[in-house]
Amino acid sequence: MTGHLRTDRQSPSHAGRRTCVGCRRRDDRSALLRVVARAAQEPDTATVAVVPDVEERRPGRGAWIHPTADCFEQAVRRRAFGRALRVSAPLDLSAVRGEVGSTQ
Repeated sequence: MTGHLRTDRQSPSHAGRRTCVGCRRRDDRSALLRVVARAAQEPDTATVAVVPDVEERRPGRGAWIHPTADCFEQAVRRRAFGRALRVSAPLDLSAVRGEVGSTQ
């Protein structure tokens, strides 16, 4: 008798899919840019920097966005970065804006 665990299953079709915080559409990880929150470099600054994680290796909670100006502007307008990253402090999005601008 074989065990109840099956090892010949394929991975689920949604395994590599993430939701864009801008347009809210699901897409493959390879089509999206991961961003993470990092503490500001100056200790007296209350803002949190949101930086691109191109290699997808930085620690912490991440958010995913299509690297387009439309999705970026939608995410800013909806204040989606703060909610997705669970950060209530003011955000510095200049690094993400620069990355989105350079990929177009």
